Parts: sequence; C-alpha cells; structure tokens
Amino acid sequence: MGLDDKIDNAAEKLGGKGKEAAGHASGDENLKAEGKTDQAKADLKQAGEKVKDAFKKD
Repeated sequence: MGLDDKIDNAAEKLGGKGKEAAGHASGDENLKAEGKTDQAKADLKQAGEKVKDAFKKD
C-alpha cells in the first residue's frame, strides 16, 4: 500500500467521523449515516490495498 493511499484512506475515514459527529450533534440522521458510510468505504479500500500488497510479496 502506497503512502498516498494510506493518507487518502485515513483522510476519508476522518472526514466520515466528522460527518457522523456533526450529524449526531445536530440530530441529522442522514448526515450521521453518510459519515458511517464514508468510514466503511475507507475501511474497505484499506482492506483491498492490503490484499494487493499480500499478493505483491509472493
């Protein structure tokens, strides 16, 4: 996994956490759900990159 990918995934996850917190604070369930979705997408991207790295090492 390249450093750029790690930074992008971390930024997306952090943004998702921010959206979730803002949604929670304002009572906006849609924003809260969007934040959780962003976090899940970042986690999936990170997992995909780890799988790629595993195959590159062999």
